[in-house]
Amino acid sequence: MRKLVSLVCVLVFAGSLDAGIIPSWESKSKHFGFYPITNEVTLFRSFDDSGKDRGHTIQIISINTFKFFTAVNFEFTADYNYNYTAGLAHDYYIEVGFVKHFTDFFSINVQRVLSTFEKPSISQYGIRFSF
Repeated sequence: MRKLVSLVCVLVFAGSLDAGIIPSWESKSKHFGFYPITNEVTLFRSFDDSGKDRGHTIQIISINTFKFFTAVNFEFTADYNYNYTAGLAHDYYIEVGFVKHFTDFFSINVQRVLSTFEKPSISQYGIRFSF
Protein backbone atom coordinates (compact mmCIF):
# COMPACT_ATOMS: atom_id res chain seq x y z
CA MET A 1 0.00 0.00 0.00
CA ARG A 2 2.92 2.32 0.73
CA LYS A 3 4.20 1.88 -2.84
CA LEU A 4 0.75 2.68 -4.22
CA VAL A 5 0.52 5.91 -2.18
CA SER A 6 4.02 6.90 -3.34
CA LEU A 7 3.03 6.27 -6.97
CA VAL A 8 -0.07 8.45 -6.62
CA CYS A 9 1.99 11.28 -5.04
CA VAL A 10 4.53 11.15 -7.87
CA LEU A 11 1.77 11.18 -10.50
CA VAL A 12 0.00 14.12 -8.85
CA PHE A 13 3.25 16.10 -8.66
CA ALA A 14 4.20 15.25 -12.24
CA GLY A 15 0.70 16.11 -13.45
CA SER A 16 1.08 19.60 -11.98
CA LEU A 17 3.96 20.38 -14.35
CA ASP A 18 2.92 22.70 -17.18
CA ALA A 19 4.75 20.77 -19.91
CA GLY A 20 3.32 17.41 -18.85
CA ILE A 21 5.22 14.19 -18.36
CA ILE A 22 5.18 12.90 -21.93
CA PRO A 23 6.32 15.45 -24.51
CA SER A 24 5.12 15.66 -28.12
CA TRP A 25 7.71 15.44 -30.84
CA GLU A 26 7.75 15.64 -34.62
CA SER A 27 10.53 15.08 -37.13
CA LYS A 28 11.77 17.98 -39.24
CA SER A 29 10.23 16.31 -42.30
CA LYS A 30 6.81 16.34 -40.52
CA HIS A 31 6.34 12.68 -41.58
CA PHE A 32 7.01 11.16 -38.14
CA GLY A 33 5.77 12.16 -34.72
CA PHE A 34 4.22 11.34 -31.39
CA TYR A 35 1.49 13.38 -29.69
CA PRO A 36 0.10 12.35 -26.28
CA ILE A 37 -3.64 12.90 -25.85
CA THR A 38 -4.36 11.40 -22.43
CA ASN A 39 -2.42 9.08 -20.16
CA GLU A 40 -4.19 8.42 -16.88
CA VAL A 41 -4.12 6.08 -13.91
CA THR A 42 -7.19 6.02 -11.69
CA LEU A 43 -7.57 4.11 -8.42
CA PHE A 44 -11.05 3.06 -7.28
CA ARG A 45 -12.57 1.58 -4.14
CA SER A 46 -15.74 -0.23 -5.28
CA PHE A 47 -19.07 -0.77 -3.51
CA ASP A 48 -22.31 -2.19 -4.89
CA ASP A 49 -25.67 -0.42 -4.41
CA SER A 50 -26.35 -2.17 -1.10
CA GLY A 51 -22.99 -0.92 0.27
CA LYS A 52 -21.15 -4.24 0.05
CA ASP A 53 -17.39 -3.89 -0.48
CA ARG A 54 -16.44 -4.95 -4.04
CA GLY A 55 -12.67 -4.50 -3.75
CA HIS A 56 -10.24 -2.26 -5.61
CA THR A 57 -9.75 -1.33 -9.25
CA ILE A 58 -6.84 0.29 -11.01
CA GLN A 59 -7.77 1.76 -14.38
CA ILE A 60 -5.18 2.73 -16.97
CA ILE A 61 -6.13 4.82 -20.00
CA SER A 62 -3.59 5.79 -22.62
CA ILE A 63 -4.51 7.50 -25.90
CA ASN A 64 -1.70 8.78 -28.08
CA THR A 65 -1.30 9.74 -31.72
CA PHE A 66 1.56 8.30 -33.72
CA LYS A 67 2.51 9.72 -37.09
CA PHE A 68 4.26 7.57 -39.68
CA PHE A 69 3.38 9.46 -42.88
CA THR A 70 -0.22 9.40 -41.61
CA ALA A 71 -1.56 9.96 -38.10
CA VAL A 72 -3.15 7.05 -36.20
CA ASN A 73 -4.38 7.00 -32.62
CA PHE A 74 -3.31 4.13 -30.38
CA GLU A 75 -5.79 3.56 -27.56
CA PHE A 76 -5.22 1.38 -24.50
CA THR A 77 -7.77 0.94 -21.72
CA ALA A 78 -7.37 -1.54 -18.88
CA ASP A 79 -9.27 -2.25 -15.68
CA TYR A 80 -7.52 -4.52 -13.18
CA ASN A 81 -9.84 -5.56 -10.36
CA TYR A 82 -8.97 -7.07 -6.98
CA ASN A 83 -11.67 -8.82 -4.89
CA TYR A 84 -14.25 -7.41 -7.30
CA THR A 85 -15.82 -10.49 -8.91
CA ALA A 86 -17.20 -13.22 -6.68
CA GLY A 87 -14.95 -16.28 -6.72
CA LEU A 88 -11.97 -14.48 -8.30
CA ALA A 89 -9.09 -12.84 -6.44
CA HIS A 90 -8.47 -10.61 -9.47
CA ASP A 91 -9.84 -10.10 -12.97
CA TYR A 92 -9.20 -7.72 -15.85
CA TYR A 93 -10.63 -6.10 -18.95
CA ILE A 94 -8.26 -4.72 -21.61
CA GLU A 95 -8.96 -2.97 -24.91
CA VAL A 96 -6.14 -2.20 -27.36
CA GLY A 97 -7.09 -0.36 -30.52
CA PHE A 98 -6.06 1.75 -33.48
CA VAL A 99 -8.16 4.61 -34.80
CA LYS A 100 -7.65 6.32 -38.17
CA HIS A 101 -9.42 9.69 -38.41
CA PHE A 102 -10.66 10.69 -41.84
CA THR A 103 -12.55 13.81 -40.75
CA ASP A 104 -13.22 15.44 -37.37
CA PHE A 105 -16.52 13.52 -37.41
CA PHE A 106 -15.65 10.10 -38.90
CA SER A 107 -13.01 7.45 -38.06
CA ILE A 108 -12.30 3.76 -38.58
CA ASN A 109 -11.60 1.75 -35.40
CA VAL A 110 -9.94 -1.67 -35.00
CA GLN A 111 -9.51 -3.09 -31.53
CA ARG A 112 -8.80 -6.23 -29.56
CA VAL A 113 -10.57 -7.05 -26.28
CA LEU A 114 -8.93 -9.33 -23.72
CA SER A 115 -10.63 -10.16 -20.44
CA THR A 116 -11.41 -12.71 -17.82
CA PHE A 117 -15.11 -12.06 -18.58
CA GLU A 118 -15.06 -13.23 -22.22
CA LYS A 119 -13.13 -16.23 -23.51
CA PRO A 120 -11.77 -16.30 -26.18
CA SER A 121 -10.57 -12.77 -26.87
CA ILE A 122 -12.57 -10.61 -29.29
CA SER A 123 -11.52 -8.56 -32.33
CA GLN A 124 -13.74 -5.58 -33.20
CA TYR A 125 -13.86 -3.56 -36.43
CA GLY A 126 -16.04 -0.49 -36.64
CA ILE A 127 -16.73 3.08 -37.54
CA ARG A 128 -16.66 5.92 -35.05
CA PHE A 129 -18.66 9.13 -35.13
CA SER A 130 -17.29 11.95 -32.96
CA PHE A 131 -19.55 14.73 -31.70
